[in-house]
Amino acid sequence: MKFEINKIRLQPRHKKIILWTLGILGALLIVGGITAYFMRESVFQKVLTRAIQKADRDYHVKLAVQKSGFTGLSTVYLENLTVVPENRDTLVNIADLKVSVKIFPLLFGQIKLSDLHLNKGLVQIVKRDSLSNIDFLFKKKDDKNTDSLSKRTPLSEIANNLLNEILYKIPDDMAIQDFKFLMQSHEQVELALYSKKSNIINGNLDAEVIVDGNFATWKFTGKLKPGKKRLSLNWEAKDGPVELPLFLQQKFNGALSFDKIQTELKDAYFSGGNFEMLGSWAIQNLKINQARIAQNDIFIRKTAIDAQVVVGDDWVALGEDTKVYLKDAILRPYVKYTLRPHKIYELKLAIDKQPAQALVEAFPEGLFDSLDGMQVAGNITYNLDFLLDSQEPDSVHFESSLVPENFKLLKWGKTDLSKINQDFIYTPYEYGKPMRNIVIGRANPNFTPLESVSDNFKNAILTSEDPSFFTHKGFVEQAFRNSIATNFKEKGFKRGGSTISMQLVKNVFLNRNKTISRKVEEILIVWLIENNRIVSKNRMLEVYFNIIEMGNNVYGIGEAAQYYFGKSPSELSVGEGIFLANIVPRPKVALYKFMSDGHLKPYLLNYFNFIGNTMARRGKIAPDSNAYGFYNVRIREGLRAYLLPDSVEIDTNSLDLEEEDEALNIRPNNSSPRTILQRIFTPPKDTLVIKKDTVKTRKQLRQERRQNRNNPKSN
Repeated sequence: MKFEINKIRLQPRHKKIILWTLGILGALLIVGGITAYFMRESVFQKVLTRAIQKADRDYHVKLAVQKSGFTGLSTVYLENLTVVPENRDTLVNIADLKVSVKIFPLLFGQIKLSDLHLNKGLVQIVKRDSLSNIDFLFKKKDDKNTDSLSKRTPLSEIANNLLNEILYKIPDDMAIQDFKFLMQSHEQVELALYSKKSNIINGNLDAEVIVDGNFATWKFTGKLKPGKKRLSLNWEAKDGPVELPLFLQQKFNGALSFDKIQTELKDAYFSGGNFEMLGSWAIQNLKINQARIAQNDIFIRKTAIDAQVVVGDDWVALGEDTKVYLKDAILRPYVKYTLRPHKIYELKLAIDKQPAQALVEAFPEGLFDSLDGMQVAGNITYNLDFLLDSQEPDSVHFESSLVPENFKLLKWGKTDLSKINQDFIYTPYEYGKPMRNIVIGRANPNFTPLESVSDNFKNAILTSEDPSFFTHKGFVEQAFRNSIATNFKEKGFKRGGSTISMQLVKNVFLNRNKTISRKVEEILIVWLIENNRIVSKNRMLEVYFNIIEMGNNVYGIGEAAQYYFGKSPSELSVGEGIFLANIVPRPKVALYKFMSDGHLKPYLLNYFNFIGNTMARRGKIAPDSNAYGFYNVRIREGLRAYLLPDSVEIDTNSLDLEEEDEALNIRPNNSSPRTILQRIFTPPKDTLVIKKDTVKTRKQLRQERRQNRNNPKSN
């Protein structure tokens, strides 16, 4: 199809009008330009004066410039520029600064730099006691406009404006010489960065930074195209890997190094009312040593991320198009954080079907020591879906699904996960030290086969610790949900979601270090054992019963039954079984639960009724209106000498002591002030306290008994 446009024929008078109009506009622009050129100096000085006054009035900062003005059409020079907060150390000191702006964007109110030259500059952050010379940057302004409280700027706008402010301030050409950045605290330099020369020429960055004297020299290179919202940056060291400076290692409480980081901003734009940024990030030979992550070094040889960051009106997210590459494995994470009207946390992780061996080889070296060298076959698909609304934490959503396809274990890693099918040596650790070796097998006289364990104890443990043990595959999602909700509300780790399978794996195969890597490794081993039927449920339960800690250097049901009641495990009553189940979470405080005559303290009555009624509803025992044997539980006579006086009652559900005797230093109930123990642990309503001098430690009791035997007349 063709469209024909007739030529517009203008009358001579119309042509004259247009020419005169264009001429007048051109003349006005020329006159305006000439006027602006000759007035620019006075205008600039007025603007600078207002800036100095505003800094002094609003922030109590002395901004001083010895000499300033224009050179050329659009270049401003400043000599001996200083920024000094009131009663603080100098923040900025620049001998010579020249800045050129782009003329065309300036017509639209946008300040974009074209050139920047800096000679002999110093920026220093100084902290003395609790005050620093940058405190003014965090000063809150009083907003007298109440309407602004209800008209919040969307986060998408803030993100767009912030990115533009950063990009606009990147010049096309830059030359920086002799620039220092210092961080000082209490007269000591914690971090020192020095650049002898850093340049941007036609958008090409080339900079060197000397760190902490001769600690290292970092190199920064890249291609900068801020007008097109594209940046490409590389960070590496001149000799060897990039390492965190000592100051940052102390803050990080660990060490971090890498050979090279590459990062790129590919684009940024609005889409559907949301602001999106596309970029990538890659790192080579990353090494991390941080005690909360793992006890040893972690190596990631190569990893990369294609990231999509999306910012909405009240939320920010790592978008669904994000991909993480770990060697040959590909992960698709989605993270969303909503700020208003209340906080919502959302996390999704998808691993599409891919070879299982690729995932195993993607594990960072040193992260899962027991699985190192493991070989598998088949495919794996994984999906995680998590959402927590801060207003409704009990409605937390958590779903985790790992689906194998023709999955097989071809070779164990460093640890043979099937070892618990035979007799083996178990070594319990306390506070990082081995206690003793325990044979888990019939060579140990305290070893108790599963069939020799009283159903009263077995059912009490399963009811309190893991009711669905024989039906789940290592994990109970509802337990995870309850744990997440409780810990969020309590703002701390108050409840775990471990099954018996997880407790068994933690004790038999792993150390007791509370690290992220150990917890993830625990989950992986449980999945391998449960889903590949490496160990039967009965054998798992049998081993668990024989290694479980149940007192001070008391391990396994065989030792516990004899220690507390002088019985074999097959002879335990309902009440004794419920008591032993009660002490599993905190075995070291078991003796605090008895009165001096050997009977249980009254506050345990509710626990007995709860567990007993639950067991009765499930048909494990007959209903009992007499507290399911609570009144018949009595510790053996040989232990009663170690019990506290009846006037003492401690909240054993709150105690988790390294030394049991610490619990004995308690003030009388009417004394003031409260002790540290009372402030830390919230006592139940039935908790009683006594005077410190009425309590004696186990060591003191033993010494007194020896003295009484040696000197009967003293009685």
